[in-house]
Amino acid sequence: MPATTLKAGPSQSFLLHGISWKVYDALVNELAEEHIFMTYDRGELEFMSPLPKHEYYKNVFHDWIRVLGEEWGMDVRSGGNTTFRRKDLERGLEPDDCFWIAKAAAIRGKIDLDLSVDPPPDLAVEIETTSKLLERESIYAALGVPELWRYDGQTLRVFVLGPDGKYRLSDKSLSFPKLPLEEFQAYLHQPAGMPELEWLKSFRQWARSRIKRK
Repeated sequence: MPATTLKAGPSQSFLLHGISWKVYDALVNELAEEHIFMTYDRGELEFMSPLPKHEYYKNVFHDWIRVLGEEWGMDVRSGGNTTFRRKDLERGLEPDDCFWIAKAAAIRGKIDLDLSVDPPPDLAVEIETTSKLLERESIYAALGVPELWRYDGQTLRVFVLGPDGKYRLSDKSLSFPKLPLEEFQAYLHQPAGMPELEWLKSFRQWARSRIKRK
């Protein structure tokens, strides 16, 4: 096994090399209650502690996607920051948020999930306002997550997993094919002076108005 080395990140993150799956697995169990994100990719282990801006946008996406599900009559289950790991792939991570939509019925009523038998989330959301040292897209692809949203605080990019196991930039969402992405993105920026609940209410009214136009 190679010697463990440390690489510090530009913000709240650092990367360890030469970490075994056994060590990663033990750390996930030991730090389950801590607010620390861990990403593991075949011997490399990143620790990241999210900053307020990261958490702000993560919560916005969570609320907005739940509203779309409610208003459009879709079964949407959030997985939040659930740790997804597969020993056979030697990969694991915590999404910023994730959702079962097309496959929500397959996990209905389940509390404990196992990706070796249960389907991966249909949609994962990555907030990229905080630098991450490990490339996470290939991990999501290995886990079989069909759709990935990446948001840097300004621009939302939607990626869909292709038959070759690679993500491709898409102009429409796989989970929400009727969602106008430009209009949706515009709602991610809170109007100056508008209280948060009023902002959410405004988005809900917009989502409701889209029902007749879907």
